[in-house]
Amino acid sequence: MLNTIWAPVNGRRVQRAWRWLPLLALVWWAAMSSAALAAPAVLRVLAWPGYADPDLVAVFEKRHGVRVEVTTVGSDDILRSKLTDPKGPVFDVVAANTVEIAQFVEQQQLVPLSLGDIPNVARQLPRFRQLDAIAGVAREGRVYAVPYTYSEMGLIYDRKEFAAPPDSLEVLWDPRWKGRVLAFDGSSHGFSLASMHLGHSPFRISEDQFGTVARHLVALRRNLLSFYNLPEESLELFRRHGVAVMHANYGQQQLKQFQDAGLDVGYVVPREGALSWLDCWAISSRSTQVALATQWINYMLEPQVNRALTLRQGLANTLEEPAGLGGGAVKGPIVWLEPVEDGARRGRLWQRIVSGDRPERF
Repeated sequence: MLNTIWAPVNGRRVQRAWRWLPLLALVWWAAMSSAALAAPAVLRVLAWPGYADPDLVAVFEKRHGVRVEVTTVGSDDILRSKLTDPKGPVFDVVAANTVEIAQFVEQQQLVPLSLGDIPNVARQLPRFRQLDAIAGVAREGRVYAVPYTYSEMGLIYDRKEFAAPPDSLEVLWDPRWKGRVLAFDGSSHGFSLASMHLGHSPFRISEDQFGTVARHLVALRRNLLSFYNLPEESLELFRRHGVAVMHANYGQQQLKQFQDAGLDVGYVVPREGALSWLDCWAISSRSTQVALATQWINYMLEPQVNRALTLRQGLANTLEEPAGLGGGAVKGPIVWLEPVEDGARRGRLWQRIVSGDRPERF
């Protein structure tokens, strides 16, 4: 119990505990310091589904005595908005494709990496160690991202519905399958897909072609059951609604997920080609945990983590050569993603398209 001394002041009695204030301040400071020391550092990770499974995260947390918060995204648009939102949470490390990485570097959203602190890059296949040859990850002699996983965006189809695998993107627009088609909800990939189908460049849509491509996407929307974001969402829609064919943004990751769920599906790269992405790990320029984020990237390149990604998700890793697409499933070229002519314009038009705008308005 606090002992106090009372003394009259101007005819009133006031409590005087000032003799105890230094001791109280010392106790408060010690308590706050202990709490600060007891609280583990927090690493905030922004990534795609399957990139940071809880059991793998737990190993990293135990090894470094930290806490990891993983936020998953379902589209490049969402990833971009979360990483760059000045009022949103600050993420330390992000997994993004090379096109997004290039844009983040341009916007000064990423910090250069110290490869000497990421020794596991030496385990990667030679083509992934030649970082100056990978568009988007290096600039002016500095490296901003390390490759992690990659896949092509092919077509998944119900084997029972097709006598032969569909060999063209045309199947997505085919009225025979109206209401039984799925496509990914992403502005950049959506415009690239439609432009490829029309025989144009997927990444350089000219001014006089934009209206045609937008109207083509309206036609696609009208043939769809739905757009999807996450792989789990596409699986549920495919299974519950008798979907016949879909554009697989997550490629063989989705294929494995569907097969593991017992669905009799096939996978094909159509003759127009398949957009293909290479996702990398990078560190946000707003991060206050750069050293810890660097350790995270190094951990993600450990063999057991990479193999878990391939075994669980069906995605290729950068340490081992993939099994590849077999059985004649490759009908066209693999088209690595490149920066597009105007991502903001694609985004604005895409919102109108998915919201139901009419073709004559484009």
